[in-house]
Amino acid sequence: MRASGERRPPVHVLLSGIVGSTAYGLAHAGSDIDRLGLFAAPTVDFHGLHRPSESHVTTAPDRTLHEAGKWCRLALSCNPTASELVWLPDELYEVRTPLGDELIAVRRSFLSARAVRNSYLGYATQQFRKLSTRDPDDPVSRVRSAKHARHLVRLVEQGLALHETGEVAVRLADPERVRALGERYAARPADAAALLATAEERFDRPGVLPEAPDERPAEAWLRRVRAVHLEAAA
Repeated sequence: MRASGERRPPVHVLLSGIVGSTAYGLAHAGSDIDRLGLFAAPTVDFHGLHRPSESHVTTAPDRTLHEAGKWCRLALSCNPTASELVWLPDELYEVRTPLGDELIAVRRSFLSARAVRNSYLGYATQQFRKLSTRDPDDPVSRVRSAKHARHLVRLVEQGLALHETGEVAVRLADPERVRALGERYAARPADAAALLATAEERFDRPGVLPEAPDERPAEAWLRRVRAVHLEAAA
């Protein structure tokens, strides 16, 4: 039997915003609006037999919320999707609390060279594998291939920018170029191999990020979250 608290929807959302294609500048008329956020579970919920749910996902609307502790672990691994939450343009935030602002202020402490390379280049390589197994002559498959290819290009460009500048550039500088490359790679998947090879070479060069993240700001922030939310939700 699961504790009733695990089924309770999150009520203490600390930070939330619009992510995905809208944030990247790749949205079109039929694009879904994706939302990502983080919430604080009541601290007392961690003291019983059953831990609270760490993620809540809905499809109407499309929204993913991670519990504060889980989000910190994802961000310390430089997960591209989770990390972008604290690097969004200001106008894309829909919930922004003081604790959310504190997290944005320490966002650089989550970054590390190895994790950025592993996550961004790793996810880009996954997109390449998906791209390579689809039939470019099938119209339905071609649409999906173009999406995989756009993600591949985006992940490579964002990862390299992060490696070389220490900044997460959520909004792409040239979305039309990314769309064009997506169509090209969807038609000729093998062409994307050169992009990945170049990315590996650039990741091999020294960047600006430390070898390991500084976990102290995340630990201090999370302890403040737990102290603020010590009592169970009414």
